[in-house]
Amino acid sequence: MSELPERYKDAVQFAFGDTPALMDELLALVIAGRKTATCGALRDVTEAGEPMPQVGRRDVVLDGAGKPAAVIETTEVTIRRFDEVGEEFARDEGEGDLSLEYWREGHEAYFTRNGGFSPDMELICERFRLVELLKSDETD
Repeated sequence: MSELPERYKDAVQFAFGDTPALMDELLALVIAGRKTATCGALRDVTEAGEPMPQVGRRDVVLDGAGKPAAVIETTEVTIRRFDEVGEEFARDEGEGDLSLEYWREGHEAYFTRNGGFSPDMELICERFRLVELLKSDETD
């Protein structure tokens, strides 16, 4: 893997998903341009003392092996309840058949295995754009 470019040394680094396979799957959706939104439980950020997403901030996305793979820029941040997420946001998350039903089932399962689920739980809903891919020294 190549070294992280100097301009991103202080960037927030994270991976979408909670397993290496899901991390790689969601990263592939970002790279393909299908995934332009994400969400997380507000409680996870506040309890862990993690930084809130901020419009204009650029973050480094890691792959399933924990290697820097891409840079995204946040374009919108809203807080809303799980049961208030609509079809447009579900579609922009880019997963499955892009339906709200698929989004709800997948995210309920995700939140259940990562701290608990409630229909009225607050989510940080973030929209972003892909800024660049980070090169890897490995060949496929």
